[in-house]
Amino acid sequence: MKLPSYIQIEPVGQCNLRCQMCPIQFRRDGPPYGPLAFMPFEKFTQLVDQFVGLKELQLQGLGEPMMHPQFFDMVDYTASRGIRVTTNSNLTLLNQARAERCVRSGLEILHVSIDGSTPETYERIRVRSRLEKVVRNLGLLREASLKTGLPGPRLHLVMVIMRQNLHELPDLVRFAHSWNMEEIFVQHLCHDFTEESLPAHYRPMRDFVQSQTLLLENEERISEYFGQARLVAAELGITLRLPRVRPKPYLSTISGMERCDWPWRGAYISYDGYAMPCCMISTPDRTNFGNMFEEGVEAVWNGQTAQAFRQQLASGTPPEICQSCSVYAGVF
Repeated sequence: MKLPSYIQIEPVGQCNLRCQMCPIQFRRDGPPYGPLAFMPFEKFTQLVDQFVGLKELQLQGLGEPMMHPQFFDMVDYTASRGIRVTTNSNLTLLNQARAERCVRSGLEILHVSIDGSTPETYERIRVRSRLEKVVRNLGLLREASLKTGLPGPRLHLVMVIMRQNLHELPDLVRFAHSWNMEEIFVQHLCHDFTEESLPAHYRPMRDFVQSQTLLLENEERISEYFGQARLVAAELGITLRLPRVRPKPYLSTISGMERCDWPWRGAYISYDGYAMPCCMISTPDRTNFGNMFEEGVEAVWNGQTAQAFRQQLASGTPPEICQSCSVYAGVF
């Protein structure tokens, strides 16, 4: 099977204890549980070089990408080869020098993760962060662009929509417009973690999703705030992408690539080299195809484990881990 032209690489597999973002802290890569969970730069370049025909790279994982000391070296290395590079960031780790490096790099799109328009909501969801710091860092990017005369990466806003922040969606559209962001991408919590094989330390995530998912929210409340957000977006001329709030009625008759083509079209690789079916899996201890550092890209991509997963996903009985995914359910 031909190697994909799109890949997603996780530069950092650990959470910074000074700016822990998740309300449920389940990640045990990196300190204090073990050594630094950063993808070595030489391993990164070896991966990129093995993906012949690569056109797009998303530098993103569960850890904040800009924690990596050579993050912008990764961007430079890939962009210099004519590959489109994008990333997702909580934008808490910038300073003036790094903002200038960001603007000068070949980064094409910077997706900024913001889940609330008020400090109260944002800081409840983004633990140990401050909304004012994110706003300050957006300002640093703007100043760096003016100083260098370079446009820098295009800015998009990403919001994970939940019961607790639904009412702030219209104001987040206004926020995105005020910072000249091209669009706001709104998504559900990606997975409900209901597979029976779920490792025990992920169970608090399952409980959190059940308490916050919009899929169980009152439809009238959803319609009210989605409707307001659409009106604001239309007035301001900003692209707004909203997720479905109920599965498509015909999905039960569709299987395979029509519901999710991720394992055929893109590779998702953890900081330590494990290839997973997609970014929704999040961590290789849930499932993986093998280690690309150890076995090589092509051997893993076309290996028995990957082929068996694709065959099962294409059948009427997909892998259990896919059955509880928002992409497979048609609501992402």
